[in-house]
Amino acid sequence: MASSSNVFVHRPNAIDRLGQTVVYEGELLRHPVYTRFLHWMVGIFFFLALLSGFAIYLPWIFRFFAPLFGGGAMTRFLHPWFGLGFVFFFALQAINWLGVMRWTDADSRWMKHIKTYVTRSDAVESPETGFFNAGQKLQFWEIVCGSIAFVITGVIMWFPTTFGRVLVSISYVIHDISALVMLFGIFFHIYLSTFGEPGTIQAMTRGTVSESWGWTHHPAWYKAVTGRDPQQALHEAERKLAEHNYPPPPPRAL
Repeated sequence: MASSSNVFVHRPNAIDRLGQTVVYEGELLRHPVYTRFLHWMVGIFFFLALLSGFAIYLPWIFRFFAPLFGGGAMTRFLHPWFGLGFVFFFALQAINWLGVMRWTDADSRWMKHIKTYVTRSDAVESPETGFFNAGQKLQFWEIVCGSIAFVITGVIMWFPTTFGRVLVSISYVIHDISALVMLFGIFFHIYLSTFGEPGTIQAMTRGTVSESWGWTHHPAWYKAVTGRDPQQALHEAERKLAEHNYPPPPPRAL
């Protein structure tokens, strides 16, 4: 029986009707339209908040970002709204993914072998890896904590005369540290979704992934949605590939 951490249950809504997801032969549905919409809105507002924040807090280095937002005063006005946009859409995504982001014993076992995952010495994930692996869940909960920190410190900095100099000063430090931690995680996320794990970004552009991607990176999820054993599917694919391999052509005389 598939656990909730292996299968993502989505209830279609109005956003889903604005687009479509075409699943071709040899592919699996990974993320519906609603999930993809939230993902890109979170990304857009994160980078808007990041660039405007750089222009405000490090103007001697990133002053060239301010004109993109209409100048210094407009940048200061827009930055907190960008931050609220980021938190709002991520909160919707958190609700959307709550079931598959719950920590399990399999995730604890995955963390014990994180070095293997980072060094890629084993190309195939643990058979227990469901819809998300433990690393992805850790980043998710880090963003949850970071978003809470952003809201609290952001409100304090937004109304400095209300909260006083000490709280404002502490908030600046917490706000900046949270942003740097999140920035590092986002860059790592971008790397893994492109060069680190080829085929991953397709899940957030078209909403689908190849079956080989499924049994390689999320075997338990693959088994839950197809009913097939990931290792058996892998061996069958290797056999078919070997059957279609032609012998190399004989060397030609020069």
